[in-house]
Amino acid sequence: MSMIHLENISKLYSGDVMALDDITLDIESGEFVSLVGMSGAGKTTLVKILIAAERVDKGKVVISDWDITKIHRSDIPFLRRQIGVVFQDYKLLEKKTVYENIAFALQVCGSAPSLIKKLVPDTLHIVNLNDKKNNYPNELSGGEKQRVAIARALVHA
Repeated sequence: MSMIHLENISKLYSGDVMALDDITLDIESGEFVSLVGMSGAGKTTLVKILIAAERVDKGKVVISDWDITKIHRSDIPFLRRQIGVVFQDYKLLEKKTVYENIAFALQVCGSAPSLIKKLVPDTLHIVNLNDKKNNYPNELSGGEKQRVAIARALVHA
């Protein structure tokens, strides 16, 4: 079974705006996926559906054996801890350093401190931010903020 399975999903917004129309997609565990497309193509809507911030009007959404079309509101935080997403506004925690922002993604998943101490430096190296680990988001360029957001998503992989 795929890690993410979308089957014939559609999303219609008020005013007859069809954001997604009969989309079918399978993403395997460990795959790295980027959504690209023109403004208004439905990228943000699709991501919001994956994190259960939006509901589909038609179709089936299954993530790690969670049927998102039937998920209970109290289970949504558990689902979100399993998914790494990079938003266009990055959603960095302004009062936490680069290191702490990345570590936080692991802490909310219940990762052991020893694992966090290993994964965060490794991930900082991958995104080439070793020298910025003690900086706060307001001290970073746009590209550096984006790499912090990517690092947070990568530690979920």
